Amino acid sequence: MLIVVATGNRGKLTELQSLLGPLGVEIKSMKDFPDLPEVVEDGSTFAENAAKKAVEVSRATGEIALADDSGLEVDHLGGAPGVYSARFAGEHKDDRANNEKLLALLEGVPPEKRTARFKCVVALAVPGDRIYTAEGACEGVIGTAPRGEEGFGYDPLFIIPELGKTFAQLDLDTKNSISHRGKAFARARKIISGLTAE
Repeated sequence: MLIVVATGNRGKLTELQSLLGPLGVEIKSMKDFPDLPEVVEDGSTFAENAAKKAVEVSRATGEIALADDSGLEVDHLGGAPGVYSARFAGEHKDDRANNEKLLALLEGVPPEKRTARFKCVVALAVPGDRIYTAEGACEGVIGTAPRGEEGFGYDPLFIIPELGKTFAQLDLDTKNSISHRGKAFARARKIISGLTAE
């Protein structure tokens, strides 16, 4: 079974291949379909964006398509950056600029008020417009400076209190076992297993 993953983000694709590899499905990314139009993520929720991406890529390729939309919700910022996580510091989607903006907005905020969570919604679109979704979340705290070299996005700032480490300080297997994306994909794997059985 072929699944087209609706992302051009290399870090995300590596994580998804690790999460979906055991299912024995063939995975291609949008880079394998250079003529695909870019999907405008204009939904007001992670679920809307994920579903829109999956459906549009499935229609354009005629294949099963998988998309996820995920982001960071910081309590002190009223849930921001939320669906704007990738574009928090501007349309250029710059991880360093996004992290710098987040740190500037939280400057002087005490640790107990720096609570946050990563959320992820996975959408799977099957030709004929069947759509399935799965969700996951991971609670944490925003640090005061980046730590670690792994991961992408806000990983260097997102601390897992139980581990005392940021996502960027964890190996991929450990991160996938506790992350929002790992939890959402664990649920999505069950859906994919059902589809392969069909």
